[in-house]
Amino acid sequence: MRRRLRWWLPVCVVLLWPLVGAGTQAASMGYEYFSVGNVAAKTPDKTSPGLLLMGGGREIVDAFKWFAAQAGHGHIVILRASGDDELQNWIWHDVGGVASVQTLIFHARAPASDPHVLDIVRHADGIFIAGGDQANYVRFWRGTPLDALINAHVRAGKPFGGTSAGLAILGEWGYGALDGGSITSKEALQNPAGPAVTLVDHFVTLPLLKGVITDTHFAQRNRLGRLLAFVARLAKDKQTAAVTGLGVDQDSALLVEANGNARLLSWHPDGHAWVVAPEKLRKVERKGGRKALDAYLASRVASDKPLNLRGFVVTGVGTASRLYLPDCTVQNAAFVKHIDVVDGRLVDNGCRTTLIQTPRRRVGANATRRLPCVQSL
Repeated sequence: MRRRLRWWLPVCVVLLWPLVGAGTQAASMGYEYFSVGNVAAKTPDKTSPGLLLMGGGREIVDAFKWFAAQAGHGHIVILRASGDDELQNWIWHDVGGVASVQTLIFHARAPASDPHVLDIVRHADGIFIAGGDQANYVRFWRGTPLDALINAHVRAGKPFGGTSAGLAILGEWGYGALDGGSITSKEALQNPAGPAVTLVDHFVTLPLLKGVITDTHFAQRNRLGRLLAFVARLAKDKQTAAVTGLGVDQDSALLVEANGNARLLSWHPDGHAWVVAPEKLRKVERKGGRKALDAYLASRVASDKPLNLRGFVVTGVGTASRLYLPDCTVQNAAFVKHIDVVDGRLVDNGCRTTLIQTPRRRVGANATRRLPCVQSL
């Protein structure tokens, strides 16, 4: 049985109905609230850090079972700015193993400072940001008490995650979609320094995603080109080649443990995560420092001009691979692509064996591994 409550009822009334669903329509206050389960129950187990990075599309039961375990089988809070409580109810009925699931749907910025909202988020054992429009997340949440609580949640060693737009804002930088749409690869490559490439930062601080910009629905929406453009734009704006792109395919999820070891789950046998590294830029910076990097990028990433930048290495993370964050190295890579961008177009630079540094914690400081490569884009 599912009940809808009027907001003027005391919050304790919700707690009188454990193990049933409850919904609060508070549109006049700028948000809606839904819950299922016993929100007053004690968290059964210890919480553990972890990141659930989903590329959008279909949810994966095993991914959310892992997330529930990281949350101590306690209280999951879903944050979103559109939609309804469908994900909440799916977790409760199809995943199970949690004390409660709650959903907050934001329609304005003011609720991100509302005491009732903040109390719900403060007591979350796991926070998950749903899909939608990341521009709303940036406008509604960045720089608010809610933003501060999300960061406190991560620092407390509790799991955190997002899907689609919810993942797009989890890197050190993200595509904010503040241009009123969702820029395509072709558009981004033709004008990487233009106003439509709206990159944002200072939303959430995740040490395992330091130096990373994320993207989603990756192969399905042909987003490799725009992620290359994002990486190039950041390298120029931030004056560093220490930028890595991380794309995740639709219907796929990266499960990141506290030590940074990540594995991929996917509905598709060819589902991947994609690691984009500007290797040429890193060589330029290592050899000549920031001034050399700035000079190299000056004409290659310029407003109203197509991107011209060589030397990207794109590594595929498959279901048999392991990704190590924050250094973004890959064990048993699904593929390696060598990509140049010439006049805003992607050029496959041929198949070459790639030597990469293996994480020190695995086999030693100077070890390298040979990875396979593929020729097609």
